[in-house]
Amino acid sequence: MMKKIIVFGASGDTGQYFVKYFLNHYLGNEYQIIATGTRETRYFDQFGIQYYQVDITKKEEFSKLPKDVYAVVDLAGAMPARMKGYDPYKYINVNIIGNLNILEYCRTNGADRILFAQSFGDIKDYGETNKLLTVDLPRKFSFTSDHTIYVMSKNFAVDMIENYHQMYGLKRFIFRLPTIYLYSPIDTFYVDGVQRKIGYRLLIDRAKAGEPIEIWGDPSRVKDMVYVKDFCQMLFKALFVEKNCGYYNVGTGVGTSLLDQIKGMVDIFGEEGKKSQLIMRPDKPNAPQYVMDITPAVQELGYKPQYGYLEMLHDFKHEMEQAESIRK
Repeated sequence: MMKKIIVFGASGDTGQYFVKYFLNHYLGNEYQIIATGTRETRYFDQFGIQYYQVDITKKEEFSKLPKDVYAVVDLAGAMPARMKGYDPYKYINVNIIGNLNILEYCRTNGADRILFAQSFGDIKDYGETNKLLTVDLPRKFSFTSDHTIYVMSKNFAVDMIENYHQMYGLKRFIFRLPTIYLYSPIDTFYVDGVQRKIGYRLLIDRAKAGEPIEIWGDPSRVKDMVYVKDFCQMLFKALFVEKNCGYYNVGTGVGTSLLDQIKGMVDIFGEEGKKSQLIMRPDKPNAPQYVMDITPAVQELGYKPQYGYLEMLHDFKHEMEQAESIRK
């Protein structure tokens, strides 16, 4: 019988990329991947993957799922970028109750390990004073925003996982995520509960159209631009590593300046002879800055980022063109 890897949150963008990554990189026949998510979807049929629609906030729904479990990849969660308005109860119900149900599912079915996607909201404020964010920084976040209860709920989920690790021996691997860049047909998100176009998608659209692009604030501020496929590589390696636990920052370990970010978009998405004009706007607010220290992932998982910033944009463009040709 094949050992089962259950992916919660598989119907989301990152989940879909991870399932595809696993199928492309796992060549053995000892493990099989099972997808679960909240939405109804036929997406996984094309890969011959079983999909279960499960509401993780309802414990009884877990009875649908297989009992013989090797690993759980927990990408499920409520987040501000997908929340219309502000409903803090959703963070508690999904990120705390839902994750407790997932942990109980692991415990009662003898799962070997859990991989969990944490937000870097617990440490990102350090980026203003020291742009390199290390794994072991103490938590530091604002108590005055509509992200606060979200960050607290993710922190509490991490602490619950630690409890199950120490009390029941469940191996645990935590991945702290900054913005993960990926192509998705959905190009909007929510800011303070209001729907907006995703910033980098807006810039790509402007570059494609050859429209002028404003560069706000200090153009030399750097950001770790990590591609979804590098995050998938980390998850994949943690499934099989012979360790009891790990805590990893997700990133490339390299910062790309705002100016280079936008120049790259213009070069790769712009048409020859119709490139966007860049307009400096130092009077506007600065972009966030941070670089993720990936040393533990490199040393413990053998992680090697495959996508520099420009490679990411090329692959993003390829994914975008592929999706558009299918839609036609």
